[in-house]
Amino acid sequence: MSHIQSKKIVYRDNSTDLEGILVFDASSKVAAPGLVMAPNWMGVTDASVSLAEKAVAQGYVVLIADLYGQGKRPSSAEEAGEIMMTVKNTPQEVGRMALAIDALKAQTDAPVIAEKIAAYGFCLGGHNVLELARSGADIKAAVSFHGGLDTCGQYDAKKIQGSVLVLDGSGDPLVPREQLPAFAQEMLSANVDWKLNSYKGAVHSFTDVNANVEGVAEYNADVSDRAFKAMFALLAEVF
Repeated sequence: MSHIQSKKIVYRDNSTDLEGILVFDASSKVAAPGLVMAPNWMGVTDASVSLAEKAVAQGYVVLIADLYGQGKRPSSAEEAGEIMMTVKNTPQEVGRMALAIDALKAQTDAPVIAEKIAAYGFCLGGHNVLELARSGADIKAAVSFHGGLDTCGQYDAKKIQGSVLVLDGSGDPLVPREQLPAFAQEMLSANVDWKLNSYKGAVHSFTDVNANVEGVAEYNADVSDRAFKAMFALLAEVF
């Protein structure tokens, strides 16, 4: 029987302390593939731990990355929007994701297979993992759930080393629809192994059980389940 636990992990970005959460099956002593999870704009929260537990139940070790810094936890959408823009499309976006990968490999509570690392994220976190992949990070896959598909333009998609999976709500008003064909062209031009699933009837934040802004950001249990199954199928393939 699995015994899922979570533990705070502190690591550093120069003089800034970062505090992620390691989520793992304490009953397993066998090294497993590792996943770095980039949370939505609210940062590291109990809700992000619940999402990480879905992957741990499938046999993975997950580190929820801290993109903001220890103690920087927005308490409202307004605060989240402000702090998000201090990270998105800056060097910290990729740099702190890369540091989370290092921290995942270095921790000793749950052994991971260093050669089997992937990243996934939600909303802002979806953008984070795509930029990480574009930067040439050594990851087997990058999976974005209802994340923006735009890029800062500092990276060449031809550097992407792993597979890319985008899980999109077809009615998402917060991810401009023109980003989809632009993203497809970017991936095709770079000859990347990629897939984009756009789910009918879904809007933004379809994996977030707390999302309840009608027509904008709403939880969709069926689409969430289908999207997670798509991610797990890809991970099984690449690992």
